[in-house]
Amino acid sequence: MSDPAEQLARIYQAGFEITQLELYPGAAAVVRDEVIALLRPTPAGLEMVGTPGWKVGESIAVLTEKKGVKVFQAKAIVLEATPERLKLVESFRKDLSQVLVPTA
Repeated sequence: MSDPAEQLARIYQAGFEITQLELYPGAAAVVRDEVIALLRPTPAGLEMVGTPGWKVGESIAVLTEKKGVKVFQAKAIVLEATPERLKLVESFRKDLSQVLVPTA
């Protein structure tokens, strides 16, 4: 079982920004390089809600496909899922997942 306060400290020390989004009051938002993920508390500690996406104002643009092309979309806002953005999202996901794992 992980202590959420310890996990948040490790997340911050790893270079992530921790914030709160009005649209998601029950979750902590973690941001780095415009990539964002939501974390929720569970009995085992903090865990990611879904997959990371692209931060668009106070919202999250999720990776999806439109007419056969990968895009990040948050309601009417659509951003191209460039190779650079996809690389940032994958790096973010990997790094955050590692930080969330309890330390021995």
